[in-house]
Amino acid sequence: MSERRKKNTEPAAPMRATVRSMSGSSSGEIELPASFHERKRGHLVYEAVQSQMASRRAGTHATKTRAMVSGGGKKPFKQKGTGRARAGSTRSPIWAGGATLFGPQPRDYSWRMPARARRTALRAVIADRQREGALLVVDRIELPEAKTKRVVEMLGALGLQRSVLIVTSGENQALERAARNLPGVRVLRTEGVNVVDVLRHKSLVLTRDAVDALAQRVAS
Repeated sequence: MSERRKKNTEPAAPMRATVRSMSGSSSGEIELPASFHERKRGHLVYEAVQSQMASRRAGTHATKTRAMVSGGGKKPFKQKGTGRARAGSTRSPIWAGGATLFGPQPRDYSWRMPARARRTALRAVIADRQREGALLVVDRIELPEAKTKRVVEMLGALGLQRSVLIVTSGENQALERAARNLPGVRVLRTEGVNVVDVLRHKSLVLTRDAVDALAQRVAS
């Protein structure tokens, strides 16, 4: 077996993340699930971003064809003797107010990657955040009240800037309501985590319950 083949078959080193409380105190480390292990997948991540952004396009652009513009029912002038180029309709695209040829029409831009490729791309960006030291696990997030200042206090205690994606397992209405007024802070449930949102935020915060739920979702 070649050296390159031997290298690819070696088991991946365990991925670990710091566990903190909402007050910022350390609760130790946890070993992230094996389903979070993934090498860099630059082109696959690029395709996942392209797919997501294409699916968000409205595709409602439109131009008028010859069948849509008014006029054109009568020949504008006789064929010969005027000194002008012959014309049969005022709907012609070379006339002012005429139609547009080959212009954009409403269409669906969306396209989907295979499910396995989507999961692999998501694993890759999560693994990148861990390698960068930008993945943080919080034991639990329970706000005493749905106030934005409580989220600001929590982020300050965790030493995070306002470019944070917080992932929870299940519904957390207090956190979702309190964080929606903060620019750069987004709260998602595990079923809504996607490649684009992970890439758009510098830090990724997972609750301990969200780690297991997300691991099941991205497993091959």
